Amino acid sequence: MAREGAGLFAPFRVLGRFSGHVPHVLRYHGRHREFYLALAIGRSVHTYNVKKLGIVAVSNTLPQDITCLAADRMLIFASYDNILHAFARNKEVVHTYEGHKARIHLLQPFGDHVISVDVDNVLIVWNIQSEEEYLQVDFDKATFAVSALLHPSTYLNKILLGSEQGTLQLWNIRSNKLLYSFPGWGLAVTTLEQAPAVDVVAVGLVSGHIIVHNIKFDETLMKFQQDWGPITAISFRTDGHPVMAAGSPVGHIALWDLEEKKLMCQMQDAHSTAIAGMSFVPGEPLLITNGADNALRVWIFDGPGGTARVLRSRMGHSAPPTKIRYHGQNGEQILSAGQDGTLQSFSTVHEKFNKSLGRGSINKKKSKKKGLKLDTMALPPITAFASEVAHQSDWDGIIACHQGYITCTTWNYQKTSMGAHKLRPEEFSKHKPIDIYATAVDITSCGNFAVIGMSTGQIDVYNMQSGIHRGHYGKEKAHEGAIRGLAVDGLNQLVITTGSEGLIKFWKFKTKDLVYSTELSSSPSGILLHRDSGILGIAFDDFTISVLDIETRKIVRTFSGHHGRINDMAFSPDGRWLITSSMDCSIKTWDLPSGCLIDCFLVDSAAVSLTMSPTGDFLASAHVDDLGIYLWSNRSLYSLVSLRPLPADYEPSLVTLPSTCPMQDVDVSGDEEPCDEMIEYVSPEQLGEQLVTLSLLPESRWKNLLNLDIIKKKNKPREPPKVPKSAPFFIPTVPGLIPRYILPEEENDTQSKVVNLGVLAQKSDFCIHLEEALSTNEYKAPLDLLKSLGPSNIEVELRGLAPEGGGSMEVMLSFLRMIGMMLNKKYNFELAQAYLALFLKLHLKILSSEPNLLEELSKLSMQLEETWIHLRALFNQSLCVLTYMKSALL
Repeated sequence: MAREGAGLFAPFRVLGRFSGHVPHVLRYHGRHREFYLALAIGRSVHTYNVKKLGIVAVSNTLPQDITCLAADRMLIFASYDNILHAFARNKEVVHTYEGHKARIHLLQPFGDHVISVDVDNVLIVWNIQSEEEYLQVDFDKATFAVSALLHPSTYLNKILLGSEQGTLQLWNIRSNKLLYSFPGWGLAVTTLEQAPAVDVVAVGLVSGHIIVHNIKFDETLMKFQQDWGPITAISFRTDGHPVMAAGSPVGHIALWDLEEKKLMCQMQDAHSTAIAGMSFVPGEPLLITNGADNALRVWIFDGPGGTARVLRSRMGHSAPPTKIRYHGQNGEQILSAGQDGTLQSFSTVHEKFNKSLGRGSINKKKSKKKGLKLDTMALPPITAFASEVAHQSDWDGIIACHQGYITCTTWNYQKTSMGAHKLRPEEFSKHKPIDIYATAVDITSCGNFAVIGMSTGQIDVYNMQSGIHRGHYGKEKAHEGAIRGLAVDGLNQLVITTGSEGLIKFWKFKTKDLVYSTELSSSPSGILLHRDSGILGIAFDDFTISVLDIETRKIVRTFSGHHGRINDMAFSPDGRWLITSSMDCSIKTWDLPSGCLIDCFLVDSAAVSLTMSPTGDFLASAHVDDLGIYLWSNRSLYSLVSLRPLPADYEPSLVTLPSTCPMQDVDVSGDEEPCDEMIEYVSPEQLGEQLVTLSLLPESRWKNLLNLDIIKKKNKPREPPKVPKSAPFFIPTVPGLIPRYILPEEENDTQSKVVNLGVLAQKSDFCIHLEEALSTNEYKAPLDLLKSLGPSNIEVELRGLAPEGGGSMEVMLSFLRMIGMMLNKKYNFELAQAYLALFLKLHLKILSSEPNLLEELSKLSMQLEETWIHLRALFNQSLCVLTYMKSALL
């Protein structure tokens, strides 16, 4: 079993997750003097600053999705199921509170305590530090089912509870006493909110009524009603404007003027789902909202009549993405089409570079007038798209086809909007048939043409700049069945198409002629072309994958192993790997050169789409019923990963999807032994005795040995300028009648500077080792010593071998034998050549006059000749093979 994280892909992080159904929490940091937002995203808590909506912290993940969130000055409280946790520093869990039997649905921090209520109507007051229960109160579900919870401002030790029956109760937690019961309004309470005035509370009801109530005198001060269903959230402005905002389940927000007691304005479609959380920033005209539509927005109230506009926002897909593809060659943008009908671009670098290209629409102007909810002009979700950056600044660079829809749309990445053209065959320009729709699209690498395949088997070509139809393939249609996939090669020479009838066809792009057609083993479900290498991946309905070379038009690899429909395929940038995802929840990586499965892992929900970064650093995946785009880092780029074929009985491990923050890579060298193939290979000094092996020394150690005298001359410093001898202050005179100045003394140096080094020199270590080697015939020690020296030191050592340098004939003979040993063993080959060349240059006169040394030299000469003939034969053979491989038509 492979350990999690020890495979080819490691979980990195998720893109495009910003909000869920859990209301956000607004906090103020006293030292930073800044407001922060905490949001529950899946299993972790994200913290954003309100100033820039930049993510500042991501908490550690909990075992399950967070269902309830609250915060006090120091801690963030998050619960899942019946367990409550407290996070410190927005990061790690410091407290865990266990005691509830059912799911917690209300939380309220309360000084040194925190109050939690579960769906079985049990209220527990916890001591935050000791994690112990301070108090537990059980309510009867039939008479008082707790649905809202509030600590009224200035009410010491007291909490106000709202119920599904409509009554309210005020409790003293310290003494565990019911102080007062409010009769209510006969309708379930959905939310309670403290007003800026003391004793005043806003009560939201299931009917859409908002009651502004004084709890001190049990008097209703105001009553409002909105028409969009139950009140989901209430918030009050505190910057001097008496305004109350109320959220609804359909995504609208109503703003009420509390002085004039009337509706001030409406913010329709603030979110496309229910308003989960809503809070005014204290003392500022800013309203923060979040919803289950995966959007977080900050609104500023600076318009006429108190209207608001979006100041900052973070939004992803409100319905799961169905198709994702990297856009461009820098690997920084991922285009994503979702079931919500939008096309969005997510940046892998920073969230601020994310952008939405909007929803597809038949008529944009009419759609804008009708608004989001009543838009009958909206196009169905995009099922397939292709993008190209070549001419994206000049005209539209994205082509998309929609679910069950005949018209294909163009999109403009630069303008972040839908494009100018709607492409469909001319015969359907007047009427739109129901049963004919576009199934596959591709765009040429130059960005000029779009090729569109239909469910009828028809394939059309359009110009992307003008939208003009440029012809179709086949007499009437290209295939008998529906088009399952099409691809244009990198040079606009070929168009490859597959139909549901099981044929694959190659067409000339320009002339539209059929070049080649063959039958496939089964009906294809999709194709993917790697343009650079001309390799085509074909997925079949019988869950197998074939790889076809478009040059030879032969199937070169066939892979089987998936047990469900193949959803998507992706090639690595170099075309060596094919990565496939299937409904069996597995993601498999196939190595094309070896034809083997090299990596496989399971995920909780099947990946519907895959795309690999053009730079090879990330694999991105989108999953069934999941709003996020998940990045997996390619571990082979930064650590040692075994790419050996997986055994037939390999059981893939389940890998949890990445969270928002980059995960720590699992340490493979933990408690278990690393497997054999993961141990790093250390090359021995000599691979084989027949091979000529070079040393691993840098060139600077041996290449310039013969030119050292030239280098020294070049590097010799010019003679520094002589400082003139300073004249004494009083020039001395010769004693006598006539004053005469003393002439400066001549520096007459008679001592000879030539020193007989042979007399003074002590024998060097190298000489001593060579003398020892004459008797033992072991030359490793002198060779290692020589290898450790620099070029100048080597020259000094070799000069010292001659008798006048302090050496002897025996030492010179020993040196020649050392070179002979190196040539015999065929290692450190280039060192032997360099050392011998320098030795000959320095001692040629002595060598020619000594018969012993001449005999040794003649032996060396023969050895050199033999080795060089062998080497030359090998070089020539390799050159011939290379030339043949380059020129022959294989």
